[in-house]
Amino acid sequence: MQSKDYTPWYVLPKRKCQLSDFDTEPPSKKLPSNSELDDHLVDMGEKLDKLQSTLHAAKTRGLLVVFQGMDTAGKDGVIRSVFTHVSPSGVRAEAFGVPTELESRHDFLWRIHAKAPARGEMVIFNRSHYEDVLVTRVRGLIDEKTCQKRYDNILHFESLLQDAGISVLKCYLHISKSEQKKRLQARLDDPRKHWKLQPSDFDDRDLWPQFTQAYEEALSATSTPESPWYVVPADSKPYRDSFVAGLIVQTLENMKLKTPKPSFDLSKVKLS
Repeated sequence: MQSKDYTPWYVLPKRKCQLSDFDTEPPSKKLPSNSELDDHLVDMGEKLDKLQSTLHAAKTRGLLVVFQGMDTAGKDGVIRSVFTHVSPSGVRAEAFGVPTELESRHDFLWRIHAKAPARGEMVIFNRSHYEDVLVTRVRGLIDEKTCQKRYDNILHFESLLQDAGISVLKCYLHISKSEQKKRLQARLDDPRKHWKLQPSDFDDRDLWPQFTQAYEEALSATSTPESPWYVVPADSKPYRDSFVAGLIVQTLENMKLKTPKPSFDLSKVKLS
């Protein structure tokens, strides 16, 4: 899966996003088998491990990976699958739920900025600052004017990160309503997965059109040349994971990371 494969899958800046234009299934032409996808994921995992080690050692750049998507789209699953072989040094996963009472008394980016990566770090956001222009919008907690201001705030925030050497990779995990039904039913049928279920999972399913519109508007407003939104086909878990792994590797390779030189003259070291 080369970099050219990602071209049809990002939201063009300053263009209106229609999620119906993007497939939730993998492309039918030249679709790799699951075993080929597994092999690709292993290969990407090895590359990711080396690139992340260089990122952590150099401390000149950082990476923020944002995952958004409808319930059951696979945010937890893709994190678990893609980062299995990566050293925990310099890597964090952060999940954002309903703001606490303290967080709600601050500006909406306060809790987000505190979790942003430093140079040398890779941080994964399972949900993110975009919840405050999605859930709040659909639930009627903010009006249109406030939402538009928040889009601007988000763009400034991400620009600030980029100016500090932090790349922002944004992935919308694109799942179909029919596939979501299968995954919700699987959770209902498996007592071991009941803990994952929340009343909001079913309430939000009834609001599928409203959430789709909110996502389309948010992706349209915040996809930029420096940080476009990638729409990841998520109905197939193996393809989703392989796609995301390749995309992260490509992003890190584009940073042209270099291992730092030693801080002393190694030629003078004499081992006894």
